[in-house]
Amino acid sequence: MSITSPQEREGIQKISEAVAVTLKKMRDYAKPGMTTKELDDYGRELLEGFGANSAPFLTYKFPGFTCISLNNEIAHGIPSDRMIKEGDLINIDVSAELDGFWSDNGGSFVLGADTHGHAKLINTSKYILQKALDQIKGGVKISEIGKLIETLAKKNGYKVIRNLTGHGVGRSLHEAPHEIANYYDRFNQTRFRKNSVVAVETFISTTSSYAETMEDGWTLVGDKGGYCVQHEHTILITDDKPIILTSKNDIFNN
Repeated sequence: MSITSPQEREGIQKISEAVAVTLKKMRDYAKPGMTTKELDDYGRELLEGFGANSAPFLTYKFPGFTCISLNNEIAHGIPSDRMIKEGDLINIDVSAELDGFWSDNGGSFVLGADTHGHAKLINTSKYILQKALDQIKGGVKISEIGKLIETLAKKNGYKVIRNLTGHGVGRSLHEAPHEIANYYDRFNQTRFRKNSVVAVETFISTTSSYAETMEDGWTLVGDKGGYCVQHEHTILITDDKPIILTSKNDIFNN
């Protein structure tokens, strides 16, 4: 969406703060021995406390209120009775609607001690997202940001997931521009527009380049195995560096 009034700015800021605070508190709440459904139930309570509605449930009838993916799962993990363990690689993606405005925030982290050595992958993803956001402003080609993300991933020994992308957001969960890719798409001549709201997300992978859907119809895993992490902020584009609307959850320092 494009922000055209103070009321719209207030509305998108309010829902962005709700999803950011929910994500941050869910991360802090996660403990070994807890199930992903228990964590999701906590997220539901937090969203309801803001008066917000789960975006994946509203939009797709997703069987949960937030997406919680574990270890080799890339995204769209279904909350269930699976137990979270020390050292697990966890991704939580929180998106929600409030008063007709929508926002999206996600992040990967290790629960407790990094016993499986995921820290470098996670820190690289955060670094790449921060560098990408620093370059986004009105008039910049979306493909150039994809090129930056892919180049930095390769420089650090990683791949990007090519069929998962960032997207416009605001009046619905997914809006134009529909593909803010993590690679250089020379056919995409679209430019970021000042005053528009988008969700920019990195998908940085050890081995795979494409996500495939598991038999449950939702959960995504890599086509060649390995691990993948995701970090995402919803931003408002300006003539200079963007305003991070989901900054209440400080991805870069968590």
